[in-house]
Amino acid sequence: MKEVVSIVKELIERFGKDDVGGMAAQLAYFFLLSLFPFMIFLVTLLGFINVDEGRVLAFISTYAPPEAFDLITNNVSSLLQNENGGILSIGIIGTLWAASNGVNAIIRAFNRAYEVKEDRHFLITRLIAIVLTISMVIVIGIALLLPVLGHSIGLYLFSYIGLSDSFITAWEALRWMISTVIFFIVLSFLFAMAPNKKIKYKNTSIGALFSTVSWQGTSLLFSFYVSNLGNYSSAYGSLGSVIVLMIWFYLTGVIIILGGEINAIIFRRTHGIESKA
Repeated sequence: MKEVVSIVKELIERFGKDDVGGMAAQLAYFFLLSLFPFMIFLVTLLGFINVDEGRVLAFISTYAPPEAFDLITNNVSSLLQNENGGILSIGIIGTLWAASNGVNAIIRAFNRAYEVKEDRHFLITRLIAIVLTISMVIVIGIALLLPVLGHSIGLYLFSYIGLSDSFITAWEALRWMISTVIFFIVLSFLFAMAPNKKIKYKNTSIGALFSTVSWQGTSLLFSFYVSNLGNYSSAYGSLGSVIVLMIWFYLTGVIIILGGEINAIIFRRTHGIESKA
């Protein structure tokens, strides 16, 4: 217990020293830039496989605050009605460029956490950012598709293999758990590959678990707050939905960076490395 308290105290100190708030603001900006290219890519791709629009948007609404969800819906719902290969290509390029800038910001944040300088060549760093971006887009896409298509997959397995009715109930819960595990794997991969330091995957599990659980819990709580307590539209007018979206992205950035900070603190303590603070 003392060790946990000590880690929390150091984490609070690192929050200010490593400018976690400022780095999270950068991430929020890049998240915003990459959101709509990613949504264009995702929903256009889903249009080719005839996925119902309602299922996709219903899943997004689980975590997105209501006003941010309305903003996303108004900008991307029409794309599901059009199968456009050109838009898909633009979406891929836009997502890679904008999101790789976000990953570069994560790399800088994690380098601060591990107290290392970025001495890799610019092209190497950009290549790592693009590879991480592609991996994250693919895996996050799978995580998004699983809850959306999971019910149909469960019914197919139910009818093809001849499983009992209890399987459908278990599958409904299991497919959401699988999505959570996928997010955990994505974060573990990001925490291991992003910093300019050799990190084993087993040394990223605590931070990845923290970020996975914290992001899900924070998203649900923030969504509840916006729905019941915070009326941003009346205060800021049409900008309210953008402000809500940016706050959500900012909280997401803080949680991701804190996960990396936790891993860095534990790494130093495990290897007997003194902090430069």
